[in-house]
Amino acid sequence: MKAALFDLDGTLINTERRSMAMWSMLLDSHGVVHDEVVLRGFMGRRGRDVLTESAHLFPGKRIDDLIEEVFSFHDHPGLPDIVPVPGAAELVRRVAAYGSPVAVVTSAGRDWAEERLTEVGVRDLLETIVSAHDVTVGKPDPEGYLLAAARLSVDPAHCVAFEDSIAGIAAAKAAGMACVGIATTHAGTELTAADLVVADLTGVAWPLSTTDDPAV
Repeated sequence: MKAALFDLDGTLINTERRSMAMWSMLLDSHGVVHDEVVLRGFMGRRGRDVLTESAHLFPGKRIDDLIEEVFSFHDHPGLPDIVPVPGAAELVRRVAAYGSPVAVVTSAGRDWAEERLTEVGVRDLLETIVSAHDVTVGKPDPEGYLLAAARLSVDPAHCVAFEDSIAGIAAAKAAGMACVGIATTHAGTELTAADLVVADLTGVAWPLSTTDDPAV
């Protein structure tokens, strides 16, 4: 593998529980009945894509207004803290020190990605960030991963993606990449489409061999 491409939320930073709480608040504020299955539909995907598919649940509402409303919940008291996934920063540093190019492919906006990666301490090690605004179609479509590989000038077949969501794993595999599933937001048994499943990024070696025994 010549390059490492990382998802952000749930992979480098543990934010999926926070995100699900915010989507739940949006649905509650509009009287939309929901359960865990509905909330899991947002995992790993651009909120705009999911809201567009679910526009019938918000009659008369503009997608941009709904997204702005979700963002307004960021500072709501009681939301789970944003913390790094164990081993995340160390692995990114290990990959960069080896000389392999590193990218982030996220369904989040660029400002969010820039801020969180700076907090984790790895922003300066990335060669590119592909955010929600850089693609016309979000995960599970492979567009974001293919764009990142093109920016790195690396064949997708020589890239490994690190993903915590089912949609993200599907995107990476559709791009022709190897994929490591991170069982931070889904049970490891739900990530069987990945080539390797680990509990977190602690101790993950680079260069990576997907023939290693999985940690989950």
